[in-house]
Order: sequence, then C-alpha cells, then structure tokens
Amino acid sequence: MAKRDYYEVLGVSKTATEDEIKKAYRKIALQNHPDTHPNDKDAEERFKEASEAYEVLSDPKKRSAYDQFGFSGMNNFQGGAAGNYSNVYRDFSDIFGGAGFSDFFSSFFGGGGGRQQRGGSYGEPGASLRYDITIDFSEAVNGCKKEISFSHKVKCSTCGGTGGTGVKTCPTCHGSGRVTSGNGFFQMASTCRTCGGKGHVIENPCSSCHGTGTVSKSEKLMVTIPAGVDNGARLTLRGKGDAGTNGGEDGDLILFISVRPDKYFVREGSDVYLQIPIAITQAALGSAVLVPTVDGVNIKVDIPAGIQSGTMLRVKGRGVPALRGSSRGDMYIRVMVETPRRLSSRARDLMKELAGEIKEDTSPTPMEFQE
Repeated sequence: MAKRDYYEVLGVSKTATEDEIKKAYRKIALQNHPDTHPNDKDAEERFKEASEAYEVLSDPKKRSAYDQFGFSGMNNFQGGAAGNYSNVYRDFSDIFGGAGFSDFFSSFFGGGGGRQQRGGSYGEPGASLRYDITIDFSEAVNGCKKEISFSHKVKCSTCGGTGGTGVKTCPTCHGSGRVTSGNGFFQMASTCRTCGGKGHVIENPCSSCHGTGTVSKSEKLMVTIPAGVDNGARLTLRGKGDAGTNGGEDGDLILFISVRPDKYFVREGSDVYLQIPIAITQAALGSAVLVPTVDGVNIKVDIPAGIQSGTMLRVKGRGVPALRGSSRGDMYIRVMVETPRRLSSRARDLMKELAGEIKEDTSPTPMEFQE
C-alpha cells in the first residue's frame, strides 16, 4: 500500500502553522488511541501513520526536506521518518495536556517514566489543598499569626496506611503495578486496574479506611504570615495536604491570601500612598503636621511654605517591608489644600486685604490659549 502524503494524513495544508499541525495530530491521536481501540488494527495504523507525519512536519529541517524531495528526503535523517518519534515524545505533554497519555508515551517510546516506588509498585502523591484567608492591611504589612482550621486525608492509624491485612501480590500485574497491552509496534504499559498500581491486593480491608489507607481528619494549625505579603499572594505549607498512598508524597496546603483595603493607605508594590488635608494658611506659611504610617505610629512631616495642592511629598523607608531582605518601600504623601467654605465678615475682609497685599487678581480674565 502506497504511503499517503503527510499533509493529507493530518488533514492540513502545506502552509499550515506549527499550532495547526499540532492540533490536527492531537485530534487524530485522541480518536485512534490504541488504549481505547485495543483490537482495532485500522485505528492502530491510523495512529502510527499520524505519529509519523507529525514527527516529520513538526521538525523544521525534516519538513523542509520533505517539501523539496518527498519521502526520499527522509533518507538523509538517521532512521528515516518511520520509527523515529523523538518529536512526538518530546512534545507529548504539551500536545495532550495531561489527558492521560504520559504513561502511554513513556512506554511506547522507550521512556522509563512513572513514579516507581520500593518493591516495584507505583505510589500516588496526595492532593494539594487550597485554603482562602483574608487579613487586614496592617497585618499584611507587618506580618501576623493566624489559626486556621481545615480537613485533609491522613494515614490511617488503624492499619498504619497499609489498607488492611492479607496483602498478596496482585495476580494481574504480578506485583509490578503495570500491565502491558497491544502487540507488535504498539506495546503499551498502563496502571493495573486490579490493584490500582499498588502491585498488591488486600484480602481483608481495614474497617476504618476501607482499604484506602487514609482517613479524613480535621486539624487546627497556627500559620505565620510574613511581613510584606500582598493581595493575591500564596503561601505553601509543604506536606499539609492529603496524604500520599503506597509511598507517594503528601500534598501541600496552599494559602491564598486576600488583603482588605485600608481606609487611608493605598499600596503599589512596596510603596504606600496617603492623602492628607492641610489648611490654606498652612500651605501659604508652611507647617509641620503629624502623619500616620503603616507601622501604626505618627511621624512629623514638614510642609514647605507655598506648597500647591496635589503636591507629592516622599518619606523614604516608611513603606512596606520586602518579603526577603531588610529593605522597605517609601511613603508618598499627597497634600490637598482645603479652601474654607464659610468666612466670617472679619475673615472675608482679611482675605481681601491679603489679596491686595500680595497683588492677587481676584477677577482674572480667561486664559488665551496659543497654538
């Protein structure tokens, strides 16, 4: 039977992009995966044909040679096109996105693969858990301790995590935790369904965990929130998630931190911004005002005479501490001059006198805009 054109095999044009080729191959591979068609020789052949086409068209050098010389152009590459699936194996996690093909490709293309544990069985890592926690702005800046309550799976104390008694080698996989299916070109290993990859079965399951080796447990934990965390930060508590089974690692507990907005301060990175009002006389004459800080103490800040409303003053080292190291951000103070809303007759006369003294035009003409 004559070989089909690689572009025809994947159903793409000769100008197809790398992404279009990858998507086309993924679709065909999913439809004809030998694990879902164990006795379908036609599906097996289509899968093999598509893999060969993808191996060539996903490699720029091979694709160029194929475009110029056809199948004969593959003779210049070691092993030709057929049988050399390095590109397919290299890209499988990207192509299939964790769709259960990892074990298939690792065995199919000769990779060691798997998470083999002692005794040839395959341990499963515990699930990582999410915990949402909300803290105040000051707690995020200065750090704090919080007690949290959560539930997770832990090793069963009744059976010690074994799942029960009467452990014997799995009759299906003979202790390997893996079974091989297919023949010829497609020799594929997968997790044994009889023992779940453990390599053994339990004749007398534990009454507490029902053979799983884990039980649910509620726990309280005091956690330290470091100074300087920001809204959206994540803290990982290693090994505090669900317990692994059959020698697998325990999962993690991941804290997702939300920070409540502050009434006065706005944070941008390690810097904080604060807006303060001052009287018109303070702006004109200059003054010293007490200003709050994120540390909870007030500091004296000098307001220079003649300052304009909206002017930003910088106070170094009064921002948020860095998560790592001893540096801190700065505090920026926006000065807003408040104009008195009500004036007594005496105050009004004084303001007019002041305007005359400083030669202030109280009735300015509109500005003339020049091009």
